[in-house]
Amino acid sequence: MQETTAPLPRDLQSAHRLIAELLGSKTELRGAFDLSTRREQVLYERIDESSKREHVLHAQIGAERRRVEALEQQLQWRRKQVFGRRSGQGVPVEQQALPFATAAGPIEADARDEDGGEAHAALTAVPAHTRRTRGGRTPLPADLPREIVELRFAAAELCCQGCQSEKVRIGEDRTEELDYVPASIVVRVYVRPKYACRTCESGVVQAALPARPIEKGRPGPGLLAHVITSKYADHLPLYRLERICPRHGIDISRKTLSEWCGAVADLLKPVATQIAADVLSSTWVQSDDTGVDVQDRTANPQIRTGHVWTYRGADGSAFYDFTWRRNSEGPLRVLAHFRGYLQADAAPAFDDAYRTLPIVEVGCWAHARRRFKEAVRTAPKEAAQVVVWIGELYGLERRAKQHTLDDDGRRALRQERSRPILKRLHAYLQEITVTALPKSPLGDAIGYALRQWEALTRYPEHGSLEIDNNGAENALRPLCLGRKNWLTFGSEAAAHRAMVLLTLVQTCKAHGVDPFAHLRDVTDRVSTHPMSRIDELTPRRWKALRQPRSAQAA
Repeated sequence: MQETTAPLPRDLQSAHRLIAELLGSKTELRGAFDLSTRREQVLYERIDESSKREHVLHAQIGAERRRVEALEQQLQWRRKQVFGRRSGQGVPVEQQALPFATAAGPIEADARDEDGGEAHAALTAVPAHTRRTRGGRTPLPADLPREIVELRFAAAELCCQGCQSEKVRIGEDRTEELDYVPASIVVRVYVRPKYACRTCESGVVQAALPARPIEKGRPGPGLLAHVITSKYADHLPLYRLERICPRHGIDISRKTLSEWCGAVADLLKPVATQIAADVLSSTWVQSDDTGVDVQDRTANPQIRTGHVWTYRGADGSAFYDFTWRRNSEGPLRVLAHFRGYLQADAAPAFDDAYRTLPIVEVGCWAHARRRFKEAVRTAPKEAAQVVVWIGELYGLERRAKQHTLDDDGRRALRQERSRPILKRLHAYLQEITVTALPKSPLGDAIGYALRQWEALTRYPEHGSLEIDNNGAENALRPLCLGRKNWLTFGSEAAAHRAMVLLTLVQTCKAHGVDPFAHLRDVTDRVSTHPMSRIDELTPRRWKALRQPRSAQAA
């Protein structure tokens, strides 16, 4: 293609005119270019603004998704609390998505020894058990009183119709019927004759009254023991006892019943103090707490929330303490002279005790397992795998109990079998913590386990330690059941007195002692019992001292 250009002007005027035209065109082009550039910048700004808005929207959508997931998890947790099973044992039903063959594979493989043999196969065998036979009735206890009712024929009916001879007794059939005789309230009258000399008409003598539980009070030890057992062992509030009394022919006000409970608590406080001393002399102590409503007429509102702490020793004895706050003040005061292992959940209230006192922390695998079970719905494979391994640890503990291993035997079993499982579990938790969201149920469970790992893996060190803190939780359950009935403590002083009575009643249950029998005997004798031998009135020693008598009587 051949380019054609306009001829250049030959005169100066035409050249100036052409130059002016070119400059005008250049100015127009520069203006158009600047306008296009500004439009381009505006477009880029709009694109950047749209990108930023898109990022914000994506972030909001992600936040809303996480919020929806959190709400769904809360809803699932609430449904499980209301409608689901409460047992903390075993693998949840929700983990059916877990391929058991995959999950169980490593466990079964590690059950073999390093040489590939079946060295530990006998240790994992399912123990034999006895199957309950269906049908038939359980015999009634032989020590229950028997009332014999003999059904006889009239003399005329014992005459044989064939030969008119008298029929003789050739045997008998016995049919037992279980009946109930209502409890009765009796009035015990102490008659104290007066004696004097007729000759001198002086020197009047009279037998002294025996020591009574409440000075100048009417209730005897049996009635006091019945009231306390009804409220603190059978969870019967005093207003119901007030309504029951008229059925026995007597009216006792709720205020009077409350005063009796307070008087017995003051009377038996030395026994509860001795139980606390016995618990704190144990090698290890378990502890837990729960909230309770307390009336405080000086505050507004008049109902405040206090906290009841339980401390359980190695022999099963437990005592209770009351504080207003759920902080370290209570544990520091109670455990000031304790030396040994303290097993509790990861409550911050115990942190100061672990840090400032010569106490070794022991974790609770029941709390850790509970968190992983709650995470099964959102992370079925990972959480259920952890639950399976924790179940292996509990299976070894059941095996130790079934074979009644001593402390050395339990420690040896834990070192040989539990340690490898714990090592494998720790490595797995560190592996999956990278992909787990921190605020998800799985992330929360992993974080709890890793933060408490040193405490959780301490129980294999000593054969007497427990794998979890369920003993302390079980010691608090009667209180949780009772507060549903009596609702509140009447005052702070009433709460402290209730701790004394709870200590006595629940320690009786732990040692298989009838609370009524123990309270009736101890209430009757504590006023005259030497303080140097106050330990003889604790349920454990009280039961031990009566066993030789029962054996001699038999």
